[in-house]
Formats: sequence, structure tokens, C-alpha cells
Amino acid sequence: MTLKDIKTALKTLDKIAFQLPNGSLVPSHFHVTEVGKVSKHFIDCGGTVRHEDVVNFQLWNANDYNHRLHPEKLIHIIELSEKTLDINNNLDIEVEYQGETIGKFGLDFDGTNFLLTTKQTDCLAKDNCGVPEKKPKIKLADLNNEPCCTPDGNCC
Repeated sequence: MTLKDIKTALKTLDKIAFQLPNGSLVPSHFHVTEVGKVSKHFIDCGGTVRHEDVVNFQLWNANDYNHRLHPEKLIHIIELSEKTLDINNNLDIEVEYQGETIGKFGLDFDGTNFLLTTKQTDCLAKDNCGVPEKKPKIKLADLNNEPCCTPDGNCC
């Protein structure tokens, strides 16, 4: 989800709710303590220099039950950060939330709740660093259709 997408979604809501990957909701008295632009300049294991920019939201669960964040307030915070930090509204959003440690999540929207989605690490240079591609799955029943014990067969 991009910054532009979240602003569009916020305009349709009366209240903001973030849902964790396990289905539970972030407590409704959360705060967005940071909106920032995070730039990552790095080299992958294949030697390619890369640069990534994301917008980062940090959610914080405080014991402040009297100050709920409303959609129009978050839109104001986002617009201020765009102007002040020169943030492109087409950047993807990454969300930090405190569990046992600080977790990083992607963001999606189901029409009611903002969904914190799991993120995975990956090798960005599989072709350069020798990581094998996934082997295709073959049904054993299909092997009977192959010519057997011929140079083109799969059973010898």
C-alpha cells in the first residue's frame, strides 16, 4: 500500500483500526509516533548496489485511553510529513509495531481495517550467488506417459 492509497482509504473511514497478521487488532488507543522516509542504500550478495525508499509508520500502544487517533488527524500528519520530509506519495508504507521485539510489516486495506502483513527476507541475486531455483513438481502418474529407457525418457 502506498502513501497515496492510505490517504484515500482514510477519507472513507470514521475510525482507524490496524489488524495484526494473527487477526487481533492493535489496541484502539494506539498512537502513530513517527511518520518518516527510510532510505536503504545497500549491496546485495551478487554485488549489485541497490537503493530503496519507503514511508515508515511507527505504531505505539500507550496507556493513553483519552486520545484516539482519528482519520483526519492521521491525514494531517501524513500531509505534513510529505511536505516537511519531501516524501513521494507513491512510496510503499512499512509499519513498525512493538511485539516481543519491534516487528516490520507491510500494509494492506480490506475496506474496514488496515492489515499489517508479514514481510519476508529474500535473496535479491539468486542468479549470481548460486541459489538453486525451485525444482518443478512432477506427478508420478505423468511419468508413465514418458518413453522409458530412451535418450528422451525420464526413467533411466
